[in-house]
Amino acid sequence: MTTIAVLGNGRVGGTLASGLTRAGHEVRVADRTPGSAADAARTARIVINATPGDGSLERLVALREDLRGKILIDVSNPTADGPDGLPAGLLYPGSSLAEQLQQALPGTRVVKTLNTMLYPVMTAPAALGRPPTAFLSGEDPEAKQVVRGILADLGWHQEWIIDLGGIATARATEAAILFVPHVIRSSGFAPFAVSIAR
Repeated sequence: MTTIAVLGNGRVGGTLASGLTRAGHEVRVADRTPGSAADAARTARIVINATPGDGSLERLVALREDLRGKILIDVSNPTADGPDGLPAGLLYPGSSLAEQLQQALPGTRVVKTLNTMLYPVMTAPAALGRPPTAFLSGEDPEAKQVVRGILADLGWHQEWIIDLGGIATARATEAAILFVPHVIRSSGFAPFAVSIAR
């Protein structure tokens, strides 16, 4: 059992917290009350960033000392929304939120994953008609191995997980969010994921 802090209690954070609790982890969810995120991060071994991507960097930099020595799993996508509320552009073109976080938090091991799918797939990957893909981006091999274990606890088969390499590869997976509004408009709000077929 691992103590995991989930920062963000919206649909993404709530889904992950429920799935990790079912898997037997001790989960602490931070809400918007002052000090909640710091308290949760301080007592956890692993922290999941499920906060809205447009404010994640500022929120997490404020937790620098509480995140020191921890693994930070970043599942957020930093986007500028269009008039319909769906993603219309990237906030860090030529970079990524994951890179910005790793640069700002050098004492924290950042791993990007689970950001190329609608949130229900994060904890129920086998529910799709064909296997989805979860991508890993990060500089620390040991941290990525730990995250592989967390994904396995959420139902991800190891052959469905692809390690893309260093943190800069998160630029590609964060850009995949631009698929989402077009898929939703054409097919409705049904669970889907970006997958690599071979």
